[in-house]
Amino acid sequence: MSDAAVRLGYLAETVRLLYPGSGSPRAYTVLPHPAVPRRLAPRRWWHLGSQVVVPVEGSIAAHLSEVFHRPVETVLHVRPALRANRKPILEARADGRRLAFVKIGDSARARELISTEAAALRRLAGLPLSTIATPSVLHHGDWRGLSVLALSPLPVRRGRVPEPLLLAAVKEIAGTGGARPAWHGDLAPWNICRSRDGRLLVWDWERYEVGVPYGFDAVHHFFQRALRRMEPPVAARACVAGAVRLLAPLGLSAATARQTALRYLIALANRHAADGHAPLGPPESWLNPAVDHEELLT
Repeated sequence: MSDAAVRLGYLAETVRLLYPGSGSPRAYTVLPHPAVPRRLAPRRWWHLGSQVVVPVEGSIAAHLSEVFHRPVETVLHVRPALRANRKPILEARADGRRLAFVKIGDSARARELISTEAAALRRLAGLPLSTIATPSVLHHGDWRGLSVLALSPLPVRRGRVPEPLLLAAVKEIAGTGGARPAWHGDLAPWNICRSRDGRLLVWDWERYEVGVPYGFDAVHHFFQRALRRMEPPVAARACVAGAVRLLAPLGLSAATARQTALRYLIALANRHAADGHAPLGPPESWLNPAVDHEELLT
C-alpha cells in the first residue's frame, strides 16, 4: 500500500474518532496536499488545499478547550507508519501559539505506552536533572474511552548532537533508576536535540524502563543511526563490533560492552515481537547473524 493511501485511510478513521457527531462545523485543510496528507490544520486564507468540514462541538478540540480553559484549535499530524504503537498526535494551539502536544491512546497498546510516558515524566520532574530537559505533563485523562496525554512543547532546534552531550545524557538517564540503571528506550536522533542552554531536549518517553544493562541508550542511538545507511543485518553486526569503542567512555570493559550490545539487540527483537511488528524483518534475518558471529569469536 502506498504512503498516500495509508495516510488518507488513517486520516479518515482518525477524523471519525476525534471529531464525532454533528455539532457546529469548522473548515479544516489537509496539508501539504490532499493526496498526500501530512496534517489536518484549521483553515487559513492562504491555504490552497480542499476544505474538510469537521464538527467542533463534542470533538477533541472542545474537550481540550475545557482542559485548558480557553478556545483551542487542533492540528492533527497524519502519521504514515503501520506500527502497533501508532496513535493520533495533535497540536493544541490558542492565540497563535502552541500550547501542547497531545497523544491519544486509541488502542490497548497505545494506552499502555501513554501511561508509561506519563509516569516516567512525573518521575523525572521530581529529580534534579542538569543535562537533559523533558516535557511536562499538562494533562492526563480520558475522553470518550480514549486516553489523552497533553505535554508541554519543547523549543526544538534541529542539529547534530555532540557526542559528549549524548554520553552525559545517557549517564544521567541511567541514574534516574537509582541503584538499577534506567533507559529512555528510544533515544534516537529524531527524539532529541540540543537546547540553547546546552542541555539535551528529550521527548517520547513511552519506552522508559528501569532495570536494564547500563549503556542501552547509547547502543540504541548507534543502531538507529546505522539503520539509516545499512541493512538491518549489517547494522546489527556493526552495533556489536562498535560496542567496545562506543561504551568505553561509560566505563564498560570490552567483554561487557559486547554483551550489552547483544542484550540490547535481543531486547529490541523482544519488543518488536510484543508489539506484533517486525520493522527489521524476522529476527533470524538480522539478529541471529550478529549473535552467531559473536559466538564464533568467543
